[in-house]
Amino acid sequence: MKGLACACCVIPVFKTLPAGAAANVQAAAARPIHAKLDEAAKAVEAKMIAWRRDIHENPELGNQETRTAALVAKHLKDLGYEVKEGVAKTGVVAVLKGEGGPGPVVALRADMDALPVSEEVDLPFASKARTKWEGQDVGVMHACGHDCHVAILMAAAEVLAQHKAELKGTVKLLFQPAEEKLPNGEIGGARLMVDEGAMENPKPDAVFGLHVTSAVSIGSIGYRAGAVNASSDGFRLIVNGKQTHGAMPWNGVDPVVVGSQIVSALQTLVSRETDLTKQAVVLSVSTFHAGVRYNIIPDKAEMSGTLRTYDENTRQRIQRRVKEVAEGVASSMNASAEVIWEANGYPPIMADPDLVAKMAPSLVRVAGDKANEAERSSAGEDFSYFAQKAPGMFFFVGITPEGVENAAPNHSPRFKVDEAGLITGLRAMLHIVADYTGTGAA
Repeated sequence: MKGLACACCVIPVFKTLPAGAAANVQAAAARPIHAKLDEAAKAVEAKMIAWRRDIHENPELGNQETRTAALVAKHLKDLGYEVKEGVAKTGVVAVLKGEGGPGPVVALRADMDALPVSEEVDLPFASKARTKWEGQDVGVMHACGHDCHVAILMAAAEVLAQHKAELKGTVKLLFQPAEEKLPNGEIGGARLMVDEGAMENPKPDAVFGLHVTSAVSIGSIGYRAGAVNASSDGFRLIVNGKQTHGAMPWNGVDPVVVGSQIVSALQTLVSRETDLTKQAVVLSVSTFHAGVRYNIIPDKAEMSGTLRTYDENTRQRIQRRVKEVAEGVASSMNASAEVIWEANGYPPIMADPDLVAKMAPSLVRVAGDKANEAERSSAGEDFSYFAQKAPGMFFFVGITPEGVENAAPNHSPRFKVDEAGLITGLRAMLHIVADYTGTGAA
């Protein structure tokens, strides 16, 4: 997949449902431990913001997060965590065993990588970094808020270590590289962390992740059960024809015409083969390249596109049918077609309904009426691999000032974070750990 844009567009633009839509979710009762955690969160807030600014100024692309990983690892070691480095190339896995009694293992995840984007935000700590991406010189920017995720989890690690004597069970921290996908054919991120045992020894009983978003204001939290984010799969489609003079098309096979017919036929996989009352599918052909001169019909046309779905059966069906339709149309027109699905696609995030029902009241305690069920997104996120290994919950945290409309979206060179929103994410993570593990309960 060529070009500088991220292949997965991981961040959803979510909108909370109308007021009262989540009114049936009542805030969980507060215990003394929650006030203590909130006080500790406020005390560490300045450090959290400083970490975020440092990471923002020094962004690193996927599988290149050596500086960020070293910063994280040193911090965790200093706090007394058991730390394993170099997981999935640059990932860090850390374990803290509570001393407050037996309890479950809860995992918290933060992704560390930046995007090939040149920053256009006027900040004293704006990124000026540049590097190579698929052979091109590019800017590097934390345009999706992963700097915030790392800083929030570093702060949570510090607060949890301070309360180790009261903490029940075990906390496992997953600092993940390469969420934003890698050049086609390369494997990394959550999938590789899982393959290398990040979700074992100890095996989490639940895993939680958050994502900041500019789509809503500070203090807001969005969550949902079931499908949260769509699967994310990219494909290349190559049509092989027979080159000839543009004035004598009958002497060749025109891959441009064949490819155009394939693009049209693929739309029927959504409009005529999918029950849209029950399933949602996005199938887009986004690039089409062929030829070098106006009077030469080329040998080959090449296209690329993306597939988004919310369940694995639909995902597999559409992938199979794209291949069948492309090959069938091409064959009927005396050409041939090859469909190549990327090796690093993401399955949909499926938030465990029971876990969400159990933990949503904790988020309502933190955010009050600004905690709501969120709409599902057609964007992709590889937290899905962790949620396949343990019950998972993924939620979103607003980082745009109140009253600001049409804020630059995640992945934009003008993406900007109101750091006052970070403490909401920190408090949410801390309350989740306390409530899931039963820390502070009688």
